Amino acid sequence: MRILLVGAGGVGTAVTRIAARRDFFEAMVVADYDLARAEAAVAAVGDARFTAARVDASDRAAVAALLREHRCDHLLNATDPRFVMPLFEASYDAGAHYLDMAMSLSRPHPARPYEECGVKLGDEQFAAAADWEGKGLLALAGIGVEPGLSDIFARYAADELFDEIEEIGVRDGANLTVDGYDFAPSFSIWTTIEECLNPPVVWEKDKGWFTTAPFSEPEVFDFPEGIGPVECVNVEHEEVLLIPRWVDARRVTFKYGLGDEFIEVLKTLHKLGLDRTDPVAVRDVKVSPRDVVAACLPDPATLGDRMHGKTCAGTWVKGVKDGAPREVYLYHVVDNQETMREYGSQAVVWQTAINPVVALELLASGAWSGRGVLGPEALPPKPFLDLLTAYGSPWGLREQ
Repeated sequence: MRILLVGAGGVGTAVTRIAARRDFFEAMVVADYDLARAEAAVAAVGDARFTAARVDASDRAAVAALLREHRCDHLLNATDPRFVMPLFEASYDAGAHYLDMAMSLSRPHPARPYEECGVKLGDEQFAAAADWEGKGLLALAGIGVEPGLSDIFARYAADELFDEIEEIGVRDGANLTVDGYDFAPSFSIWTTIEECLNPPVVWEKDKGWFTTAPFSEPEVFDFPEGIGPVECVNVEHEEVLLIPRWVDARRVTFKYGLGDEFIEVLKTLHKLGLDRTDPVAVRDVKVSPRDVVAACLPDPATLGDRMHGKTCAGTWVKGVKDGAPREVYLYHVVDNQETMREYGSQAVVWQTAINPVVALELLASGAWSGRGVLGPEALPPKPFLDLLTAYGSPWGLREQ
């Protein structure tokens, strides 16, 4: 297996550090718009299988040429969601399999954004599914932690734990703190704004997909391993668009533990128009307001030595097993001190990065295979969960 990794930010760098400990691949080309960043990621692992390259992720032809030049058969997208489509299309052009951790962007319904879906997350990718299948290629979409591991938990619950499922609810919470900052997101603020300010999507079997207002339906969820109760709210996320395609459930939701302060900051950014992505004129320069916000905040990848606490990603499932009601929470908890000590990567980016590496190893071994555009829940969950544990990162199951 020869891999082109596009994006050498926090998640991409964590991918290299995790993959360097495994022997399933022949070569990994680490490419970034900033060549120095790619070179730093490669130098840190000290492994001859890794090389650095410069590429503009928005340039479909340049990415396809890089795939061909290095004879890469898989592209792993570790950039933010605005680059999904050019990388997805470049992979197809070059005849390479494709993996990402976030799907093509949504666009709200023009007239009824908080009632009806417009263009949904992943719609552009799923529209090309027949082409990918016809070419014998796999596009494995949303194989980070959320989406990704959360979807695998949903499929595992359906296969092993339930006869009927009433609701699947992905629930994400943490007790992370960052020394020295009043406001310092632990993940890309560009992506966080996108998913938190867009209308959240809910799935119900009788209604299909529909939207609600941002931050709706607050609930307090008790997270395991000392994190404790965190208020969670509806947020737009890929799982709600993926899980119902392969798992039979009457309702699917995603709720994120943001906290009151974070929600107020996001609301303020929206009121001021600072969440916009279209450029505005500032004297003689045109800049995207959201890019300015991102530039003013610390890079999440650099915060690990100031961060403390744990982050939890998981999937709550309610249904029936053997005629009796059952409720479980399948989860994955990562401690920042452990990932910093073992890998030099902060917990949130490391937790995202480990899952595509596990998926690539399963594809390399043949334990996973497929054609077309698939979500993680389309593939057998047990090989993934077993290999994740073998990586030294076990998951848990709590009866509610």
